Amino acid sequence: MNAMKKNIFLTGAPSSGKTTVIKKVITRLNHPANGFYTEEERVEGKRIGFLMKTLDGKKGYLAHRDIKSDFHIRRYGVSIENIEKIAVPSIMPVNRDVIILDEIGKMECFSGVFKKAALKALDSANVILGTITFGGDDFILGIKKRHDIEIHEVTPENRDSLPEMILEKIMELLKKGSEEE
Repeated sequence: MNAMKKNIFLTGAPSSGKTTVIKKVITRLNHPANGFYTEEERVEGKRIGFLMKTLDGKKGYLAHRDIKSDFHIRRYGVSIENIEKIAVPSIMPVNRDVIILDEIGKMECFSGVFKKAALKALDSANVILGTITFGGDDFILGIKKRHDIEIHEVTPENRDSLPEMILEKIMELLKKGSEEE
């Protein structure tokens, strides 16, 4: 039998719809979940930063043009403090909650605390739905090689059908998990 992989990740080009797919799954998920997703912040059509939003209502900048930081991606200063105060606690495994992890990317991986928390989540019994950057450093590439991860590339052709397919997989994994208890 083909063992189902409990860590489901989306990848794709910037603005391909990865977070949109995740948000559609969250709204239709009939199961407790925790974690975070990221959204661009735009002013007058120009991107000025990236917000992290947790499923329990916390939010803060992941990166912003005005953040002074030792860590930068292009013109955005990355807030290690917000990653560690907002994202990290949100991805801690709780009961059998689904964990939303959007994203394992260059900005988040500036934080060693985040990388440890991401591995703890991936190693837990919890089902993970996340996004992961194209390419990546050794840490990101190591995650992509894990035996318990499946990665789907989001494209204009599949982004409308992915939420339903992912929901079905998550529900199957949760059902299988409760049968094993």
